[in-house]
Amino acid sequence: MRYAMIMAGGSGTRLWPMSTKDQPKQLIPFINGRSLIQIAMDRLEGLVPTDQQLICAGITHRDAIVKNIEGMTGERFFAEPTGRDTLNAVGFVAAVLAESDPDATIAVFTADHIIEPVDEFRQVVASGFDLADKVENALVTFGIAPTDPATGYGYLQLGEALAGTAGRIVSEFKEKPDADTAKRYHEAGPEHYLWNSGMFIWKASTLLRCIAKHAPENHAGLMKIAAAWRTDERFAVLDAVYPKLPKISVDYAVMEPASRDGEFTVAAVAMPLTWLDVGSWPSYAEVCVKDETLNATGGGQHIHLDSQNNLVASSEDEHLIATIGVKDLVIIHTPTSTLVCHKDHAQRIKDLHGLVGEQLGEAFL
Repeated sequence: MRYAMIMAGGSGTRLWPMSTKDQPKQLIPFINGRSLIQIAMDRLEGLVPTDQQLICAGITHRDAIVKNIEGMTGERFFAEPTGRDTLNAVGFVAAVLAESDPDATIAVFTADHIIEPVDEFRQVVASGFDLADKVENALVTFGIAPTDPATGYGYLQLGEALAGTAGRIVSEFKEKPDADTAKRYHEAGPEHYLWNSGMFIWKASTLLRCIAKHAPENHAGLMKIAAAWRTDERFAVLDAVYPKLPKISVDYAVMEPASRDGEFTVAAVAMPLTWLDVGSWPSYAEVCVKDETLNATGGGQHIHLDSQNNLVASSEDEHLIATIGVKDLVIIHTPTSTLVCHKDHAQRIKDLHGLVGEQLGEAFL
């Protein structure tokens, strides 16, 4: 059967102070009153049946996420005792599903993305499912056509086409490049390089064999968890084994070595859609309505005088943010904290988050 899972982990520190330990970024209702995880779940409609739509996230957010998603049940939620990066999240779900459905094919998405139009997204994903079913030992990734020479994404170097499919061989994964290299990739065009989107499709059995080959310690632990999943020892084994799994991403652990390994076929399917990774305040500003001077408002009220290209957002609808003579600022208000920074320094919010924790404690996180 076909399944779709959403990875909804991550602390979202670059979206502080709205993203907190109790309400991480995927649960903030800041996209027209809806959360990123709600939007991500809606995109799965029609791809797989509802009871085969799954979420993997930290146990501390289980109740909030289940409550946030209409019709969500605890059995469709895979609760990580602690975050151990993406290899273990996808391996956890694959190992458990393979125990009851050896032919399971799984699509993996994250709760960070805005992707439009949704109908075309579903068509591309369906072609990825077909590729994974048709090509033996296939590990499918979805690539995004670069819109600029970004240094914050990994790149997929494309090789030959896979006959009878929508995919191309990934000849090499390119890590986040420096500015000159990113410019060269961008100028080469999407026929040669795509952004690595972090979305995948594979047969559970194929992924598990790849993990066994390239990350054997992770594989051994995941198999222990899967073997105990339908026994009374389920949670005891999960709590004992999962936190000790080596922490590593699925890209580093299996996708990159598999692309150099003749046993597996790593294929990229182009996703020529509007794609936005909402991982920072400047990227969030791209989904907000802007006025004639490019000021973006993402909640609350904004009155400005001679101000341009700012992002202002409040978690309180009736809160007013007023600006005079400023530009290129990020101004975020919550009941406990207010952030003001230049857009060029938004990536440093993660560092600021750590400083807040050290000096003021968790009350402001």
